[in-house]
Amino acid sequence: MLAEEEEQGNEAPGRVVVIGNAGLDLRLAVPRLPLPGETLIGSGATRVPGGKGLNQAVVAARYGAEVRFCAPLGNDAAEANEVERHLGSEGFAELILPRLPHATDFSLLMVLPNGENSIVSTSACSLALEREHAEPALQGLGDRDIVLLQGNLSLDTTAFILDTAKQQRATTLFNPAPFWPGAEKLVGQCSLVIANNVEAQSLGESIHDAKAALVTLGANGCLLLEREDRRVFPAEIISAIDTTGCGDTFCGVLAAALARDFTIAAAIGAAQKAAALTATRPGAFQALPSRVELAAILARR
Repeated sequence: MLAEEEEQGNEAPGRVVVIGNAGLDLRLAVPRLPLPGETLIGSGATRVPGGKGLNQAVVAARYGAEVRFCAPLGNDAAEANEVERHLGSEGFAELILPRLPHATDFSLLMVLPNGENSIVSTSACSLALEREHAEPALQGLGDRDIVLLQGNLSLDTTAFILDTAKQQRATTLFNPAPFWPGAEKLVGQCSLVIANNVEAQSLGESIHDAKAALVTLGANGCLLLEREDRRVFPAEIISAIDTTGCGDTFCGVLAAALARDFTIAAAIGAAQKAAALTATRPGAFQALPSRVELAAILARR
C-alpha cells in the first residue's frame, strides 16, 4: 500500500523482491544513430552487467533494502558466471538465478553526445522464465513487502507474479519496459505503474487502471496520477552526460524507499535525486549510485 501520510518508522522495513532479467550490457558512444545500411564507428566500448531487473535490484540493495532477486541466466557458462560473480558482490539477501537453455541476454547501448540513448536487447532467456522459476521468490510475502517487475518477462509469468503478490497483500510496482502489447491488461493488478512518456502512451487509458501511476518525463520531472489527483514533481537541475540507467535507478530507489514506509512524495524525491546523479556520468551499471552516495541521499531526506 502506498503511504500518503508521514511514515511511522516504528516497524522493520519491508523487503524488496525484484523478478526480472539479468545479462550483459555492451555500450558504445556514437556521434548519431546509423542510417539504414550504414556502419558507424563507435568509441568507449564497455562490457558490464546489465538488464533492467539487475540494475533496479542492485540500486535497491545499495539503498539499504533487503532484496531478494530472481533472474534467469543462460547455459553459456562464461557469460552467466560473469553476471553471477558481479551479483554475488552486491550484498543481496537472496539470489535466485535459474540456468535456462538459452544464451544469457545482452543489450547493445548506443549513446549520443547529448546523453540520450538507444538500446537493443535480446530477451529469449528472460522470456523463458516460467511460473515455477519465479515461485521461490514469492514465498512468504507480506503487506510491508514490495514486488518490483519490468517488461522483460512473458506476460503470462508477469500476470502470475502480480496476482500471487496481490494475494499476499504485497505492494506491486510494474515498470513496463520494454513495452509488449498486452502489458496494458496487467496494469489493473498493480499498486503503482511506473512508465516513461513513450510507455505511458502505449498503455493509453489503461494506465488509470492501476491504483496509482507515475509517468517519468526526464528533464521535465514526473507526473503522479492517483484517482482524480495529478501531481507534478520537478526534476533535479543537472547537466546530463548519459541518461542510460536513470529509469532503473529511479525504480530501484523508489521501491526501496517505499519498503521503508516513505510517503509516495518522499520516495519520489529520493528516486529523483538518485536518478539525477546517474545521469551525470556515462554508462548504465557503472553509473549506478554507490552505497555511500545513496546513504547520503537517504540521510538528507
